[in-house]
Amino acid sequence: MKSDSPSEINSNEPGYEVNEQAANQINEQGDNILTEEHGDATANPIELDIAVLAELNQQIETLKTQLEDRSAQYMRIAADFENYRKRTAKEKEEIDLQVKRNTITELLPVVDNFERARAHLKPQGDGEMTIHKSYQGVYKQLVDCLKRLGVAPMRPEGQEFDPNLHEAVMREPTDEHPEGTVLEELVRGYYFGERVLRHAMVKVAAPREDIPLESEDLSSQDNG
Repeated sequence: MKSDSPSEINSNEPGYEVNEQAANQINEQGDNILTEEHGDATANPIELDIAVLAELNQQIETLKTQLEDRSAQYMRIAADFENYRKRTAKEKEEIDLQVKRNTITELLPVVDNFERARAHLKPQGDGEMTIHKSYQGVYKQLVDCLKRLGVAPMRPEGQEFDPNLHEAVMREPTDEHPEGTVLEELVRGYYFGERVLRHAMVKVAAPREDIPLESEDLSSQDNG
């Protein structure tokens, strides 16, 4: 007689053992997939946070080092550029001054000629006086232009001889002035700002004993 209740599954049957093994494999594969996607479920969250913070700190330190290197490099470039700017500005200023010095130096002989003419020419009559006043007006205009450019004449008479300012072309024995005193300015010297534009050619005082012996012998023969 057949029973009305469902027949019970016999675990001893061969088909049941195969089905159980397949189910176990499917479960293991599912666990592996979940572990790969979400990490080890058994890992400690605190340990994960510490590892992440350590990695972030390492990245921060690396970025700080790179920033310091870039800042130092920028400071070096800025300092080099500032030095270059100052150097080129100074060189430009020196070139401008040299051009002015050269130009003014070329004009000084003209001033010398005006001064020689004023010292030696003695105008006679109204016509010559008119001409004299005319070129003296030109001379004054030229001198005023030089003054505006920063040119100033030396006044060495009575001063002690200074090789940085003066050029001694004559020596005159005298008892009236100390040795080395500038007695006369033969060719005028000039300053350009605080620098010497042209040295003054001067006559310098010398002691009496510097008189040549030949001159003394001639005086003795004349007296004899």
